[in-house]
Amino acid sequence: MPQSFSIHREPWEAADGARLRAAQRAELDARYGSDDHEPGTAPTADDVPVFLVARDDAGRAVACGGLRPLEPGRAEVKRMYVEPDRRGSGVATLVLRAIEDEARALGVRRLLLETGTLQPEALRFYLREGYERIENFGPYAGEELSICCARDL
Repeated sequence: MPQSFSIHREPWEAADGARLRAAQRAELDARYGSDDHEPGTAPTADDVPVFLVARDDAGRAVACGGLRPLEPGRAEVKRMYVEPDRRGSGVATLVLRAIEDEARALGVRRLLLETGTLQPEALRFYLREGYERIENFGPYAGEELSICCARDL
């Protein structure tokens, strides 16, 4: 039977979102062999005003993603993560589309993101979902481990 998910805004500091972000960090630390794989300022509640959590039918938080405004008309996807046992379920696409809807509501016309060279499945996902590779922007410029993408909304 297909799984259904609900997606809602939740406070950055809420326990389920913090748990998902910690799991993401642990996975990336293991992939990159260190905790020094994210250029720029780490996201916080102050600069990620939109944070979404996806929950399964049982109410368990299984995926998340946030939106960091950059300059007028542009924002960055931050902290997209899906628990490993829910990958392939379609929840990542639901979260990404919800982030895009939130971005449009805020007047964002171009959505940017950064992923890494050791995250090929993430890059495949974003390209499949209509994002295109772009030159690394902002804090990612010149970073060998970073791959940036964007999509006009």
